[in-house]
Amino acid sequence: MKHIKKIIILIIGINICVSCNQKKQRTNELQNPMQVAKDSLTAELDSIYKQGLTNGFGVAIVNEKKTLYSNGFGWADKANKIAYTENTIQHIASISKTLIGVALMKAHELGKLNLDDPIDKYIAFKVLNPNYPNKKITIQHLATHTSTIVDTKHYMDNAWIITPNQDLSKVYKNYPYQRLNPSATAIQMEDFLKEVLTTKGKYYDKENGFLKHKPGDKFEYSNIGATLTALIIEKATGIPFNKFTKKHILQPLKMNSAGWSLNEVDATKHSKLYYDLDIPLPFYTAITYPDGMLIASCNDMAKYLTELIKGYTGNGTLLNKKNYKTLFTEYLSEEHFNKRNERNPYNDEYNTGIFMGFSAKGYIGHTGGDAGVVSFMFFDKETNTGRYLIRNTNSDDEKGPKQFYDIWKKLGEYTSKLNR
Repeated sequence: MKHIKKIIILIIGINICVSCNQKKQRTNELQNPMQVAKDSLTAELDSIYKQGLTNGFGVAIVNEKKTLYSNGFGWADKANKIAYTENTIQHIASISKTLIGVALMKAHELGKLNLDDPIDKYIAFKVLNPNYPNKKITIQHLATHTSTIVDTKHYMDNAWIITPNQDLSKVYKNYPYQRLNPSATAIQMEDFLKEVLTTKGKYYDKENGFLKHKPGDKFEYSNIGATLTALIIEKATGIPFNKFTKKHILQPLKMNSAGWSLNEVDATKHSKLYYDLDIPLPFYTAITYPDGMLIASCNDMAKYLTELIKGYTGNGTLLNKKNYKTLFTEYLSEEHFNKRNERNPYNDEYNTGIFMGFSAKGYIGHTGGDAGVVSFMFFDKETNTGRYLIRNTNSDDEKGPKQFYDIWKKLGEYTSKLNR
């Protein structure tokens, strides 16, 4: 009987401890619901990662005041077991173009240029649509993708450059969509633009390089047009584009890990990019670096996205209210498009501000995609909250894009929970 009594007392004691712990846990949850939501989101994203479709990805959720959540999952370097964290850096692809927009409006704010200026006011070579040689292309045409300048195969085949001094024996170099060229083929950005856009250029394509429409009439997304805008900013301000954006965007926002090349960042924190789960790509850059090669961490991109939301609500710090309003003006109408997707809430080509995409469902931001990179950055203009997602592995198979959207939707699901 004594033994039974001891067992009963022990069970009662355990139950009391369990009950106390459960009560303490419930109290903690009531006291810190934000941490509970963060932990729950982390667990759910980790579960999605464990599907095994990507090596690594980073995320952030923000509002107009601060970063609500930032984290990384998986591997930045699979072979060496280096984790992907919120401080891991990689280039963000075409989301970089939004910085061209902010830089353009800063140059305007400084009195260096006007959006309706013809581009030949700033560059020393002629860029004309051969179908309408008397119609001037303006800066605004470039910034709203209505310049009629088309990205040709010559652009896709020659813009990307493998950075030097790498071991290329175990990497995938023959990327099917954008050729990665030897470092010896690199030339200056301005020289490359001349080769592509002027009649005597090596890569000039009269038939395919321009739309059969007048500048201003039709939307045609143009990487080369975005890079030309960056060159115009350089010429108008007298400052190289990378240094101008560092002074007027990166430093003011304390985006301390960000830069436009491996020389400007801590390369030891750079994620490897992957052709598939097992084969890495070489590190690469682009002659046309402004259109897609900003290197940044999730933490830094969260700061940038917060600033964009502030700018939209009239509280931004990088530009004055007038110039932010111009940045976020929707410039185009139905007649500018041959067709556009009204169902996709994250189609950033439904309308456009100054290199700022608008979807049909009220989201503002940009998408990105390069060899080994897929990225999304949008904010909701109704709730003033935003999301950022980037992965370091191609998602060309059927399951990859679904996983990406599953992550994106999960971030959306938790945004309201974290924005209380």
